[in-house]
Amino acid sequence: MPPRLILIPLLVPALGALALFLLLGWRWDALFVSLATLTGSALTLVVGRDTLKRQLLSLAREVRTRAEGNPTTGHPKSRERADERLEEVASLQGAIDSLHQQLTARNAGLNQEARTLIAVLDGMAEGLWVTDVQGTVVRHNDALRDMLQTAGAIVGQRPLALVRNEALNDAVTRACREGASTRLELTLEGLFHRTLAIRVTPLGGDLPGSAAVFHDVTELRHLEKVRKDFVANVSHELRTPITAIRGYAETLQSGALGDAVMAPKMVDIIHRQSERLSELVEDLLELSRLESREVKLNVVDVPLSVAASRAAEVVRHKAQGKKITVELDVPSALVGRGDERGLEQVLLNLLDNAVKYTPEGGRVKVTGSLEDGRCVVHVRDTGVGIEPRHLARIFERFYRVDKGRSRDMGGTGLGLSIVKHLMSAMGGEVRVESQPNEGSVFTIFLPAAVPTAARAG
Repeated sequence: MPPRLILIPLLVPALGALALFLLLGWRWDALFVSLATLTGSALTLVVGRDTLKRQLLSLAREVRTRAEGNPTTGHPKSRERADERLEEVASLQGAIDSLHQQLTARNAGLNQEARTLIAVLDGMAEGLWVTDVQGTVVRHNDALRDMLQTAGAIVGQRPLALVRNEALNDAVTRACREGASTRLELTLEGLFHRTLAIRVTPLGGDLPGSAAVFHDVTELRHLEKVRKDFVANVSHELRTPITAIRGYAETLQSGALGDAVMAPKMVDIIHRQSERLSELVEDLLELSRLESREVKLNVVDVPLSVAASRAAEVVRHKAQGKKITVELDVPSALVGRGDERGLEQVLLNLLDNAVKYTPEGGRVKVTGSLEDGRCVVHVRDTGVGIEPRHLARIFERFYRVDKGRSRDMGGTGLGLSIVKHLMSAMGGEVRVESQPNEGSVFTIFLPAAVPTAARAG
């Protein structure tokens, strides 16, 4: 404390007393009174200054404790009694208490807002990162880590270190420096192939930096490709019979109708192509109903020997024409749970394919058994077989191992896809094993029927 702030309170009362007594003519008395007044003032100042210092130190400790987030109540030794507190210190204490309450309420509100913001960001399906003005990531949400397929730290990294894509890095730079927004799409190669649609924008306002939102459009792009492939395949499959029908019809109209030799052949070709067109449309409708779950299956106990026998009877004429032997070895006691009509269609499609792709004089055999509580039916043939690279896609719509040969044999390319969907709808599955020139084995798995006694119990 400056010396003048100490001397002034000490000297003013003493000088005042000295002046008063001198005016009254009490010279020696004035001297003693002045000294006594000076001594009293000094003692009062020392005591008052010590009390003020002690209370200010106590107040400073309280403020420091509150600033550190620790409570001050419940510790009476750390605080002076209210009735002993100087009025000025009490006033300052009240102002500090009021300010502390306001700051506490404001901090509580900010903490709640921060927690809400974090919960919203981490609950987003889209990935998000925020960068500073240099383009360094300072915040991100949980979804971004899964999208980028990274286990390392994201905060503190530059875009190019996280995603090896110059276009994304340039977009972040433009957003930070020029305030420009950018949309882009990129593909991440890794354990899981991903396609991300990204929008990079400046933060806006007075906030420096940028934000990027990542949308996973992998499934959407896959569906678009499937749709385009499906439209292209359907158009191609429809074009062949329609072209044949139209060409032969125009030939007949041009005068060949009167040709007793060629006219019946052309009419027969038109009839066969119209049947092929009808089969294709029916298969498309059936597949569409299965995929949209519009088909209501009636799941009952189905004797698999009966279902196999009915399917074999349909293809027997075609098999006899190629001198192919069709053998059935399905126990009469083998009963599965499924839709009777759907199961017969599954076995018919598998047998028809087996006969179709088995050379003349070959053999097709159907066997059945109960394995691990499931009914298992194998359809084996001695046909041309399938190369391993085709097996993963054999159940896709319109997928053909040998496109030219398949169309010549009259297939629609949808039979195995229908088999897969029917088996899935009945709670079963279908698998295939094959080697070129060694034949194929298609196997269906179906839930076994519960015995009547067990069901009653």
